[in-house]
Amino acid sequence: MQFAPALLPSLIQAIDKTIETNAEEVTALDQAIGDGDHVTNLQRGIKALIAQSDELATLDWVAVWQKIGMTMMTAVGGASGSLYGTLFVAMSKAARERPLDLQVFAEIFTSGVDAVKQRGKADAGEKTMLDVLIPVAASLRQAAADSVALPVALDNVARTAIAGMESTRDMLATKGRASFLEERSRGHIDAGAKTSQLMICALVDVLAKHLTAPA
Repeated sequence: MQFAPALLPSLIQAIDKTIETNAEEVTALDQAIGDGDHVTNLQRGIKALIAQSDELATLDWVAVWQKIGMTMMTAVGGASGSLYGTLFVAMSKAARERPLDLQVFAEIFTSGVDAVKQRGKADAGEKTMLDVLIPVAASLRQAAADSVALPVALDNVARTAIAGMESTRDMLATKGRASFLEERSRGHIDAGAKTSQLMICALVDVLAKHLTAPA
């Protein structure tokens, strides 16, 4: 794999920037069908990761994902903290003693997403961040199976994340506070799906630039 934990400070800063830039839009989405505190909670976790970014850059990926997971659980709180924490802790467990390439990462990420599905008792089509994470995992697996070049795989991931986020607009919410709105939940993009898409696209942008940077 061409990416090392030394990239983490840049990755975390990119996530922080995209969430800050889109905070007003996401909060409006969350206020429409949720509690309205999604961005605030998420930013608390991001700030905690910024404070740890130099340390994270010195670790291996197994330790990195474990630490990120535990940080998200403790700093974010609520459903988002639990689900993102579960994602990264499960990824850490799945990555142990495995050489990291695109195929292995696709399997690791899929393990994390499966853990989120189990923790949240949710699946695709229920208007949650899983409507982004599940297709992104599938995109990674397909890229690995087809031996797609990494820049193309990254572009496909970004496109898939955007499509997944947009797909939540017309879904009926069946989880969380939005589920109480029943049919009135349609017509709104899910805030968790939106922030998942924003963060994934920010990561893709940094990684793609790293691939094209002069040696």
